[in-house]
Amino acid sequence: MKEAKETKETQPAQAAKAAGARTKPPWIDAPDLARRLRRPRALAVLAVCVTALLLPQVLAGSDVPVYVTLLLSAIVVTGLSMLMGYAGQVSLGHAAFYLIGAYTAALIATHDQPTWLGLAAAPFASAVVAAVIGVPLLRLRGHQLAFATLAIQLILLNVVGQQEWTGGDIGLQGVPRLTLAGYEFATAASYAYLALAALAVAVVITRNVVASRPGRGLRALATSEVAAESAGVPVVTYKLAVFSLSAGFAGLAGGIYAFYTGYVAPGSFPVLLSFEFVVMAVIGGLGTIWGALAGATAITLLLQELNELGTAEGMPSSAPSVLSYAVYGLLLVLVVLFLPRGLVPSATAWWERRRARRHTDGDAEGEGGGGDGGDGGDGGT
Repeated sequence: MKEAKETKETQPAQAAKAAGARTKPPWIDAPDLARRLRRPRALAVLAVCVTALLLPQVLAGSDVPVYVTLLLSAIVVTGLSMLMGYAGQVSLGHAAFYLIGAYTAALIATHDQPTWLGLAAAPFASAVVAAVIGVPLLRLRGHQLAFATLAIQLILLNVVGQQEWTGGDIGLQGVPRLTLAGYEFATAASYAYLALAALAVAVVITRNVVASRPGRGLRALATSEVAAESAGVPVVTYKLAVFSLSAGFAGLAGGIYAFYTGYVAPGSFPVLLSFEFVVMAVIGGLGTIWGALAGATAITLLLQELNELGTAEGMPSSAPSVLSYAVYGLLLVLVVLFLPRGLVPSATAWWERRRARRHTDGDAEGEGGGGDGGDGGDGGT
C-alpha cells in the first residue's frame, strides 16, 4: 500500500517534470550554456567569428578585396566539400555553377529588375541547372563523373562566349550595385559582410544536413552505393539533392561576385578556377566544414602571394598562371603523401592522440604513485 501511495504521489511530479523537459528549450539552461561556452571548441568558434567580423574594419584598403574573394571561395568550397566528402561525388566543373549564378544576377540587374531579385535568383538558377544535368551525370562515378563535370564547364564557357545576350567574350558590364531594403552595398567592406552572412548560411545548412538522417545516408552511399541502397537509402535522390545544394552555394557566391565586381565575362570563370576549388577542399580536408574554410583561406592567401610574385618586374606575363598550376600540383602531391586526410582532420587527429597520450601518462603516474605509497606503508609496518 505504501509503495502504491508513493507511486501515486510521484507520478504527477514525474509527468510535470517530463512536460517541463519537453517544453523547456535547452538554451534556457544558463549554467549548461555557460559550461558549453567554456569548452575549447566553443571558444575557438567564438574567436574565429569575432575575428571574421573585425577583419573588414582593420584590414588595409587593398586587402579587403582579397578577403571578399576568400569568403566567396569558402562558400563554394563548403558545398563542394560536402559533395565530395560526404556524398563521394567528384566535381571538376563547379566554377560553371559559379558562372551561372553570376550571369543570372547580372542579367536580371542589367534589365532594370531589382538587384535583390538577381541575388535571390542566382542560387536557385544554379541549383535548377544542377538538378537537370545531374540526372544523367550522376549515373557516372569517380573519374568519369569528374571528367563529365569538367566537360559541362567547357561547353558552358563556349556557349556563353558565343551568345549576344550574354555579351559574348566581352561579357556584361555596368552591373549595378546591390541594394537591399534601401541600403546600397557600395564599399568592399559592405560586400565582405554580405559574403560573411552568405557563408554563415551555407555553414548552418551544411551542418544541419550532415547531422540529419539524410547526412548519415550520404556517408553510407559514399562508402558503398550498393550497400546504402540495400539498407533503404534513396541513393539517386540524395546524390541529386546534395549536388543541387552545392551548386546553389556556388550560385549564391557567383551572385555576390557579380554585384561586387560590376562585371562578368567567361574569362572570369576559367577551368583553373574549378581546380582551385577542388584543391582548397582537398587540402583543407574533405567532409569537414572547418576544412573547407581552412583550405579556402590557405589557398587564397597563397595565390595572393604568387600573384604578387608573378607580376613583379621582369617576370613574364604567363608567370602567375604557371606558378598557380605548379603550386596546385605540388600542394596536392605533398598533401596526398603526408596529410592524406587534409589539414584540419590531420590536426584534429594529432590533437586527439596528444590528449589520449597525456591521459595515459597521467593514469600511469597515478598508479605508480599509489603503488609506491603502498610499498612505503608496508615497509613502515
